[in-house]
Amino acid sequence: GPGPGAGYRPAHQVPPAAGVHRAPDVHAGVHGRTWPRGRQRRDQDFPGDFLAGAEMTIKLGCIADDFTGATDLANNLVRAGMRAVQTIGVPGTPLRGDADAVVVALKARTLPAAEAVEQSLAALAWLQAQGAEQIYFKYCSTFDSTPQGNIGPVADALMARLGTDFTIATPAFPDNKRTVFKGYLFAGDVLLNESGMQHHPLTPMTDPNLVRVLSAQTSRKVGLIDYSVVARGSDAIRARIRELMSQGVEIAIVDAVSNEGLLALGPALRGMPLVTAGSGVAIGLPANWG
Repeated sequence: GPGPGAGYRPAHQVPPAAGVHRAPDVHAGVHGRTWPRGRQRRDQDFPGDFLAGAEMTIKLGCIADDFTGATDLANNLVRAGMRAVQTIGVPGTPLRGDADAVVVALKARTLPAAEAVEQSLAALAWLQAQGAEQIYFKYCSTFDSTPQGNIGPVADALMARLGTDFTIATPAFPDNKRTVFKGYLFAGDVLLNESGMQHHPLTPMTDPNLVRVLSAQTSRKVGLIDYSVVARGSDAIRARIRELMSQGVEIAIVDAVSNEGLLALGPALRGMPLVTAGSGVAIGLPANWG
């Protein structure tokens, strides 16, 4: 896979709109995928704020496995009050200027697992060099993957590199009608495997049970933080995390059927080295930095 600088295109920044938590439905249809079109910006188009001044020190470093999902994530962070920059590929040099979060957009979702891991670790190294305090591995809200990966292998590699033995996983994005209940992923009113995703040519999703799906991709023990815990708030979520860790669980699927659940989850993730999720979890993270 490409190393830092490969396929890099300049970043852009969007001013924050604090207090707004609803994102546009860019993934409205399970099958519909929009991709960036038109002229790609070159280095000479790079905003002046990111060419001059002190090197950027960021709070949240994000690794997205595709371009449009990266935009979803950046949008949710901005709407929750963060200054976010999105890059296409791993930058070859440090960025300069002011931002709270950087989203590195890869195109790794359907690559061979080893290549996806290589690209993700390159992105991690770059984000760590920018001072990222927490890493967010972003994947699709339909958990697009196969028993070979790439969600499990990438999460495993990031956990190992970060030296952490626990993280969460949830693709829930209620604004886009992706919800998780009792560990089962719904697309709208139907289970994922009845949504059309079971016929996806590259990542057919035939099992909506995310504990089973992720367990097939990792040797780590996978557990569940269900809706009854999430409904009781952040303290209950923290207690459940401690309980699962005592049982040897290293990755926990988290239920979320509404934005309220994601907002309750956010404070429970404060200080966790790695978060893995769709873009929905982003609405609850910026408040952790005040």
